[in-house]
Amino acid sequence: MCPPKSKDPEIHLISGGGTLMDSFIFIAAAVGPFVDYIHLREKTRTAEELYAAVEKMRSLGIRPEQIVVNDRLDVALASGAGGVQLAGHSLRAAAARKLSQSLRIGRSVHSPDEAAAAADEGADYCLFGHIYASASKPGLPGRGLDRLAETVRACRVPVIAIGGIEPGNAGQVISCGAAGIAVLSGICGASDPVAAAKSYRAAVRAAAQEAGYERR
Repeated sequence: MCPPKSKDPEIHLISGGGTLMDSFIFIAAAVGPFVDYIHLREKTRTAEELYAAVEKMRSLGIRPEQIVVNDRLDVALASGAGGVQLAGHSLRAAAARKLSQSLRIGRSVHSPDEAAAAADEGADYCLFGHIYASASKPGLPGRGLDRLAETVRACRVPVIAIGGIEPGNAGQVISCGAAGIAVLSGICGASDPVAAAKSYRAAVRAAAQEAGYERR
């Protein structure tokens, strides 16, 4: 439930962007020191495959509290992962909380009303997007910075922004009140993932310092 000790805005690295599982795990291990959370968002994987992935991540030195399993609360609990990311079709946060008081629970939302409801249900944070046009959402326009700012105002827990975020626009997202960013191909698709992760970290840190940000 507790975020890392860093006062910087959070950086979430998310799988499922076309990178093979083993490749993603090795990238995640390399960039682990520069990101806060690492999500396994693998909709076609079995529970056994996800559990094995968490085990491999931990064997490569990724801290369990960094690992977030998307949708599969059972795998998150069984593997000792630090968090679960709930989708619209997943269990409600209140139901998930009955099974664990320590698990950090995120909820994916697409509107201010959904974010407010998720907070009321007991989510620790919301993942809102997509902000900018994104290859993972072909043909769909981004919801934009104004909608992000509206969602932040409506939600009493931290809001993490996702969708088309690059080091060059990450600062705008933080300036709108987002507590962090989530990235897929911006790191996994980079020729040098570690350098990309460092660029994102520098971008959100600079924006946070300019805005006088303090992590909630």
